[in-house]
Amino acid sequence: MGRAGCRLPALAALFYGALAALVLLGVRDVLFLYEENRCSMTYMYEYPEYLKIKLPKKTARRYPAYELYLYGEGNYAKENKNLLLTGIPVLFLPGNAGSYKQVRSLGSIALRKAEDVDFKYHFNFFSVNFNEELVALYGGSLQRQTKFVHECIKVILKLYRDREFAPTSVAIVGHSMGGLVARALLTLKNFKPELINLLITQATPHVAPVMPLDKYLTDFYTAVNNHWILKAQDLRNLTTLSVAGGFRDYQVRSGLAFLPRLSQHDSALSVVSSAVPRAWASTDHLSIVWCKELILATIRAFFDLIDENTRQITEDPKKRMSILNHHFVRHPAKIFEENPEAFTELTGAFMWITVKASKWTYSVNNDSDGKYFTFPLASHRKSYSHVYCENSMLDTNSWIYGCMNSNSSMCLEATDLSWRAELLPTTKVVILKLQDYPSLSHIVIQVPPTAGNKYTLDCEFFKEDSRTVQLPVTHLFSFGLSSSKILLNSTGLLYNVQLQHFTHIYQAFKIYIESHCQSLKERKPSVYRLHIPWSHEDSITVAKVPSFTEISAKLHIAQPQNDSRVPELNIYSSSDCQYEVILRTSLLQVLGQIIRFHAGALPVYIVSNILLTYGGQLSTLISTGQCSDFSLELVRTAKPYKVEPLISIVVFLQGFNWFREIWESLSLPEVDAAVLSSRDACFPLVSLILFLFGTGIAYWSGVFFSTSLRLFSSLWLTLIRPTVLQKDKLMTPRRLCAVLSLALVSWTTCGAFAVLIIYLQYLFKVIKLHVNVRAEQNMLNGDSDHSKETSQNSSIHTVKNQSLMDSISEATQSLSNSTTIAEAVNSLKMHVTILNLFTWVVLLNLPSLIYWLKNLRCNVRLDPDPCRSTAIIIVCILEILMNSSTSEMKSSKLLKIAAKVPLPLSVAMLTFGRAHLYKVPHFVTFSLLLHVLCCIV
Repeated sequence: MGRAGCRLPALAALFYGALAALVLLGVRDVLFLYEENRCSMTYMYEYPEYLKIKLPKKTARRYPAYELYLYGEGNYAKENKNLLLTGIPVLFLPGNAGSYKQVRSLGSIALRKAEDVDFKYHFNFFSVNFNEELVALYGGSLQRQTKFVHECIKVILKLYRDREFAPTSVAIVGHSMGGLVARALLTLKNFKPELINLLITQATPHVAPVMPLDKYLTDFYTAVNNHWILKAQDLRNLTTLSVAGGFRDYQVRSGLAFLPRLSQHDSALSVVSSAVPRAWASTDHLSIVWCKELILATIRAFFDLIDENTRQITEDPKKRMSILNHHFVRHPAKIFEENPEAFTELTGAFMWITVKASKWTYSVNNDSDGKYFTFPLASHRKSYSHVYCENSMLDTNSWIYGCMNSNSSMCLEATDLSWRAELLPTTKVVILKLQDYPSLSHIVIQVPPTAGNKYTLDCEFFKEDSRTVQLPVTHLFSFGLSSSKILLNSTGLLYNVQLQHFTHIYQAFKIYIESHCQSLKERKPSVYRLHIPWSHEDSITVAKVPSFTEISAKLHIAQPQNDSRVPELNIYSSSDCQYEVILRTSLLQVLGQIIRFHAGALPVYIVSNILLTYGGQLSTLISTGQCSDFSLELVRTAKPYKVEPLISIVVFLQGFNWFREIWESLSLPEVDAAVLSSRDACFPLVSLILFLFGTGIAYWSGVFFSTSLRLFSSLWLTLIRPTVLQKDKLMTPRRLCAVLSLALVSWTTCGAFAVLIIYLQYLFKVIKLHVNVRAEQNMLNGDSDHSKETSQNSSIHTVKNQSLMDSISEATQSLSNSTTIAEAVNSLKMHVTILNLFTWVVLLNLPSLIYWLKNLRCNVRLDPDPCRSTAIIIVCILEILMNSSTSEMKSSKLLKIAAKVPLPLSVAMLTFGRAHLYKVPHFVTFSLLLHVLCCIV
């Protein structure tokens, strides 16, 4: 039994160490293992200047920390110092801890673009200074920021009063939380929706906060999203574009940046930067504001949005939407035209050449004569379903046409099929389904005279079935040991590999593509596109031929319930090359997906495990009179089967109307599992996995905490002489004054600050107790050794009666000391667990403290304060607990109740706290309030 007893903690440490290691691997995948930064930096050609706009006195007095600026450079900045503005107003809103100077990339490139058109049109970029507030950590200032932006819009529009082309609305670009503030404008009672007609957000978490740390934050999100859903009809004239950063942005996952699905209107568009034409790059949370490729796409869209008559952004929502689709979804490699001509005249002294082959390649190299290559469709319609053409010349001219019912080999008038093209990194391609064009008799490829240009044109007719291959993805639990494989003996230019059963966010794969070619001649690069049909989150990889390429396949958005479309790997290949595609499950990336989607809920699972351990220690105290060690009790008590089945039952019953009615009649909040499911963030066994992860982290955080205590106590023993162990009173007048002082600090400054002070005081008290226990144990061990030596000497020498009485007295005192030390050890173990619990309470309240410290020069009092009232209760509880001992609890009538409460509290915490982290301290506080009552009653 002894060996087994020793083996069990070692196995537990190994198991929980493995769980903690899995968490670290997932964190590593999210933070470090992503594609390299393919964005170019934007540079200013002249020194940037920020002209402060004078605000009305009432506004400046109400919002003393906020400011409004106008961006400028060089002569443009000098001309605008008198604020005689004639451009189109655009307002930039920075995000969490963001600077108003982040507008410079947009402003500078817009200025260069305006110079290209001789300032026929230009934009005035304004920017708001939010004092770099940490609004992602504290939601109390979001409403204040929203109201200030409303005032700024009114000030901006007044600057254009009496101008010839005075604007009536402002376009807004919002980065991160700035985008959410822009959406919140529409929730203000006195806000006129016509004041903004275009909103572009960059890496904005629209769906939910990244970390729901306080009630103000979650309530703000609820108000904004509910308004946008319920008032969808009123938002038809507002065009909204949300651009997410992709997997490089580990601060805001792209799934959160997708605007809530609004079935009633189609004026909102969400894309991932890796799918944006001419960018095709994932961005991190900060680089999205300066990524040159994305900024260029944004500015091109802005200039295309200008109405020539009003010289402002067009009022036509359909045109706005088509322009955004043109620049951010599917770019045909042509300059945007609202209504392109239906027919085009094919003029010029070009040579007409008929091509009857099903596959055709033509290399252009300094051709002096223009050519039209015609492909008769009649002979191909029976044998083939599609025609595919590609052109490596990436200009914006038309190049492919369709002749209507022409019997000759020439046609003078044709429809321009170039608008059906799609731009890729190395080529522009057209795929036409012949059945959709029954009136076309010929396809015409135009090759104009070239001077110094070298490019290639390819066309082929094919059957869709011959170019579509199904590749079932490997099972999640294959752990990368098995693989799916296909071999494409390419005779064509395009293959579509359908990734069967790739629908869930927890799936992650490595796709390896190896290309082999028959000859060693120079070939155009291959393009591999992972296409997700239900959201704009495609990723594109360009690879040399031959080569071995690795592609990561994982989702930002899970497949919607009513969508049966299948993700595809589009291979734009080189002819006469062989492609081998191998797909394996990537365990590392699966862990990364779990952390990416659920890292915010991990603190809830960790605290739940510690709370279960705390309840187990109280139960052990009742049954044995001794308090067990934290690590051993966690191994014994923190079991997922105690909490997970109850949560699963509640979630299951939520599917029945009668149960939901009872639930609502009790005024109980919505179960967080249902909230996460609505965000496509839930999947089978995720709660169990997170619970085990939480157990592993709780175990090793307990080990770390105990080790740190030993180190601090050792340092203390070397520097300061320890005091004698003695029992403290629970409350004294001096301690009551300290409680009142900290309550006053909480009420007048910041609740989290008072919590941190009392926590540090408690930590100091526990370290002191640890030092005294170690000192007493050392003394007791020394006395024990001395008693043994005395006993040995008495067997050799004659001892007097008085000496015998002294030995009995010493033995009695030693027994009393050992009992006192045992009680102190029990109390120390209990204090360590409580301190471990409150460490997480402090960490969850820390964001509001950081916000308060950062804005201390503006306001001494944090208002509103998310933890003011809770802090006062915590201060009272900890002041009593730090002076308590387990001996006081053993005789309490409430101890049995206190020991049973942590289990239902853990269940409630996991039920209601995963999407509301700010509720966690409330559950912990209630549990320890019973502990205090046990010490008193």
